[in-house]
Amino acid sequence: MPGPLGCAYPRAELHQGGPVPMTATKSRARAGGRGRPSKAKGLDLKETILDAAEGLFARHGFYGVTTRQVAAEAGVDTALIHYYFGAKRELFDAVFLRRAEILNQAREASMNAYVKAHAGAMTVEGVIEAFIDPLLRISQDGGQGWKSYFVLVAQVNNTPAWGGETMTRFFDPVVHQLVETLKSVRPEAAYRDLYWCYQFLTGSMMLTLSETGRIDSLSEGECHSSDLESVRQRLFAYCAAGFEAVIAKQNKTLASG
Repeated sequence: MPGPLGCAYPRAELHQGGPVPMTATKSRARAGGRGRPSKAKGLDLKETILDAAEGLFARHGFYGVTTRQVAAEAGVDTALIHYYFGAKRELFDAVFLRRAEILNQAREASMNAYVKAHAGAMTVEGVIEAFIDPLLRISQDGGQGWKSYFVLVAQVNNTPAWGGETMTRFFDPVVHQLVETLKSVRPEAAYRDLYWCYQFLTGSMMLTLSETGRIDSLSEGECHSSDLESVRQRLFAYCAAGFEAVIAKQNKTLASG
């Protein structure tokens, strides 16, 4: 499956159940017999639990879900959740990590491909497209599991108590890559401005990927939050124009003394 700028995302990695080699299962499996599950069965059960937890966390948030509810949704005993993941926070982190690794790899590959293909002729909009487009492609092609995951990321990104720490742990390296690439395109830009611009970009990006339906009602059906092709035609240019305007304004302020 082609990604932005010629990158490819293996279909197996976009499976609703998560990254390979774990095998996703649509059935709800109960642990049978005594002792620990076999390795193969254990992988299936872990994926089933992660799928169930992901959907519940996306709908109700971290504090609105119990491990007992996850177990009921997955069709397993609560003890299995503690056996595989520990406490609820560890389960949540496992849900978050499962797809974060795929997103980071896709964005890193996309930006590297853009830099290689456009050396000496990069633009702010091109860099931003290379950073965001993998997320849009994955959301379009990856199934409901990915839709739930993006809702979950948006929730975490707006959780003051521990959201910042979680986003830092899972996503900072690829964000720093974006900032450094933008700095190479606009070396006159101050780092503080690039980081502020990223702050505004990520807000637009996560609201878009959440597909809340807000724009549907606001526009009285003229626009649809699920129309990611229309997003693609507008979001990159919108974010790039903001970056360029901030950089130009700050440079003008410095020049005027």
